[in-house]
Amino acid sequence: MNIPVLSLLFVTVVWGATFPVLKIATAQLSGVETSALRFLLAALCMLPWALRAPRKAWWDGALLGALVLFSYVAQAYGLQFISSNRSAFLTSLNVLMVPLLGLLFGNALSWRVILAAALACAGIGLMSWDGGANLRADAATVAGAMGYALYVIVLSARASRHEARSLAATQIVWMAVLGGLWMLADAQGTDKLQTLGARLSAEILWGLAYLGIIATAGMLFLQARAQRQVTADKAAVIYAMEPVFAALFAWGWLSEGLTARAALGGAVVVFAVVFSEWKPAVRQ
Repeated sequence: MNIPVLSLLFVTVVWGATFPVLKIATAQLSGVETSALRFLLAALCMLPWALRAPRKAWWDGALLGALVLFSYVAQAYGLQFISSNRSAFLTSLNVLMVPLLGLLFGNALSWRVILAAALACAGIGLMSWDGGANLRADAATVAGAMGYALYVIVLSARASRHEARSLAATQIVWMAVLGGLWMLADAQGTDKLQTLGARLSAEILWGLAYLGIIATAGMLFLQARAQRQVTADKAAVIYAMEPVFAALFAWGWLSEGLTARAALGGAVVVFAVVFSEWKPAVRQ
């Protein structure tokens, strides 16, 4: 595997740890509050690069930032009502959404990527499907997966036009601005803003720091850099490793169950990712 692919695999490790962190945060904060606060921290980290970014990076950053914001808020909302494993499964449906939506953008599909995506979803289903359905939470999480699938497609198409730090910085600043406005609108007619400080425990503050500085600022930069050389459909298959790491972190951190069926599903996902990268030797 090459460096960009390994970089995206590392991104999935970091993202996998966000599920239990989000689960803890959303016990006290709404999905909008959690997202807005993490993006504010991320924007403070990336502000020096944002201020030097060219105008065209701000335009593409606005589109990418809006897609990520919607995806993260929908995911955080769903985690208030469903388990980390179930959320990881539904979120990772973007593995299939990316190649299918790519057809609408004129992207070609290889049989290897299609088969790898199908295997990854089958493995995720074995690993994560645990019952406990909640119609609104499930629908929100699937909608978030759709938003993220569009993000992966647009990022692969436009990342090569920009310097990675500029593109990551502008989209994060847009996410912070839009997220803050969304949080203010959501708080109208309630006491959410007045009680926000009291709901921010030390554990939640550390979690927000991880979500904002590492999982958002750091990983969006690494993602923007790596996806300059990785196609959208292949990146989506690599991202299927996220629920594998999410299940492991949820098992070790939140004591959520990890059955033999879940372990088998994780193995299938790992195989799918390796299969998507495997190239048979050409006989001379």
